[in-house]
Amino acid sequence: MTLPVPSARAEVGALAAEWCSWLAHEKRRAAASVKAYRTDLIGFLKFCADHLGEPPDLEQLLGLSTADFRAWLAWRYRQGLARTSTARALAALRNFYRYLDRQHGRHNPALKALRTPRLARRLPRPLSTGQARELIATVAESAAPDWVGRRDTALLLLLYGGGLRIGEALALPRGALGRTPAAQRTLMVTGKGQRQRLVPVLPVVAEAIDAYLHACPWPLGPASPLFVGLRGKRLQPAVVRRRMRDLRRLLGLPESATPHALRHSFATHLLAGGADLRVIQELLGHASLSTTQGYTGVEGERLMRLYHRAHPRA
Repeated sequence: MTLPVPSARAEVGALAAEWCSWLAHEKRRAAASVKAYRTDLIGFLKFCADHLGEPPDLEQLLGLSTADFRAWLAWRYRQGLARTSTARALAALRNFYRYLDRQHGRHNPALKALRTPRLARRLPRPLSTGQARELIATVAESAAPDWVGRRDTALLLLLYGGGLRIGEALALPRGALGRTPAAQRTLMVTGKGQRQRLVPVLPVVAEAIDAYLHACPWPLGPASPLFVGLRGKRLQPAVVRRRMRDLRRLLGLPESATPHALRHSFATHLLAGGADLRVIQELLGHASLSTTQGYTGVEGERLMRLYHRAHPRA
């Protein structure tokens, strides 16, 4: 199979298609991520065709200099593309070249000298505890029919009480909760990179889910989606985001009050209550502690205090 890239030779197109397949099946990247990386590579190859005066073959791609890659970055800047977009495109390009190196023994050392554009650090904006309570208390009152209000209450409580991503929550099957007592329930959640983590389910969350399932008019077997829409099919993220938008307007909440903000709030409020940062990292399913630090808005001074209080040699 060859990736249809008019601005590249057939060999390059075949390698690009092979790389996309490897990302999807071997690395298990999400379909959206593979599509984005594919688009980024095609954009780079189109630039190379203009830059070199002809569609590039593999040898030309391997012979590109650091100056050539910088010319590509400069071209993206002139196009007015966001730094975040360029950073992702550069990550895609590095991944492709790394694939060529490791899978085919073909490498280009010039790319290693290229620096990723610096991005402004944007800390997430969690809801306050009061805003979170008001949001969850209001969601059932403004929904019809009644079972939909119960569903939305259960879902938002799960996002806030368990720190799940919206995609993780909507991917859960009905059987994920089991039939253990509400105070003893846990969830096995599959996150990014197919990493699995065990998340305890607070009794208030379990009770809200039970109330929703009792009211739901659709018969849900163990393999059925846990959260369903009006027609009994898996609930879609767009529906949840639209519901949150309506609630923001109703309650006068900021635009940052999104379903994902509930995950930020989960982490921030746990930390404020004295939870260990490593525990929060495990609950969120982060591979890196620095990612968790960003979610909780922890500053270096706070980290040092935690370190000196907890480390046996401090």
